[in-house]
This record gives sequence, structure tokens and C-alpha cells, in this order.
Amino acid sequence: MPLSETKFRLSKKVRWIFALLSLALALNSTLISADWLSKLKESIGKKDAEQALSTDEVGGGLKEALRVGTDTVVGKLGQEGGFNLDPKIHIPLPKQLDKARSILSTLGMDSMLVELESKLNEAAETATPMAKQLFIEAINDMTLDDVMAIYKGPDDAATQYFRSRMSAPLAQEMKPVVDDSLAGVGALELYDSVMKQYGKVPFAPEVDL
Repeated sequence: MPLSETKFRLSKKVRWIFALLSLALALNSTLISADWLSKLKESIGKKDAEQALSTDEVGGGLKEALRVGTDTVVGKLGQEGGFNLDPKIHIPLPKQLDKARSILSTLGMDSMLVELESKLNEAAETATPMAKQLFIEAINDMTLDDVMAIYKGPDDAATQYFRSRMSAPLAQEMKPVVDDSLAGVGALELYDSVMKQYGKVPFAPEVDL
């Protein structure tokens, strides 16, 4: 298989992994896991009882909390080790590479795949800050009905909102960013090296990535 095709197929596969895992900004991040929405509701509820907050004020408070939370999560995931060291969002190698891992391990070359996995996560850390503006735009575009549905909904209401509104746009917008990140950290070059070594193994089954 030509290397250019190999690169394209890896990039195409991994960019969708990135698109999903970049949603950690809204799905698996500190924003959600720290029960921030429950705490926010409690805080707003206390202020509402004391000051009779308007619906607009409640909505504005929730939007601002989402913006601050997004900043916090982007900062956390976009730093060195943000993906690599967090087991909840760490990007594993695609299952299709399990065959190659098994065979290369017997030849003492599994370290290449360990490094490849590390580079995929490094690329995610590089790409994550680029997704921030997409989430800020989604927050800014929230209608009052959207905001109140999150406020009155279950603790995962914000998660469901971002999942429904962001999955497709994020995947589309992140394509060039992911490609640049993968190339920039050397993930594509390393993948080619891995597959070259794998291709030298007699009778090795084809890897369809």
C-alpha cells in the first residue's frame, strides 16, 4: 500500500477518534465529573431565593459558568499529559492494530506502538485548544430555552446539549487541525515506520485501518 494512502487512512480513522474525544470538553471532563452543574444549580437557587433572580439572570449565570468551565477544561486537556495521563480520555490505538501489536511484540518491537499511542495523545493535546472557540460559539448561540432546559434538566443536560449540537460541527472543523497535529508530533511518520516493520514479517495478516 502506498505510504500516502496509508497516511490518509490513518488520518481519516484517527480524526474521528479526536472528534469524539475532543468532546471530553463537555462529556468526560472536570466540567461534568465534578458535579459542577449540581453545584451551580444550588448556588443559583440560593441567590434566587435571596434576590428573586430573573430568568435572564439565571440564564446568563449558566452561560458564564459554561464559558469558565470550558476554559478550565481546555487548559487541563491542552497541556502536556492532558490526554496521555488521564485514563478516562486517553486515546487507545485503533483495535485494528491489535494484530500488529501482537506480532511486533513477539519480535521485541512493541515499543514502537507504545510510542505511537503516546503521540496520538500528544496530538490530541495540541489540537484541543483549537476546539475551544467552537464550544464558546455553541454557548453563545444558546437560546434562553436551551439554557433553561439545561438548568431544569438532569445533571447530564449540558452533556446532551453539546453532544447533539457539537458532534458534527466539531468533527468537520477539527479535520485540518487533527491532520496538522498528527503530522506535527510525528504520529503519521511513526505509523508508516511501524507498518513498514510489520510488512516485513512473513505471512503477517493484513491490517485494515
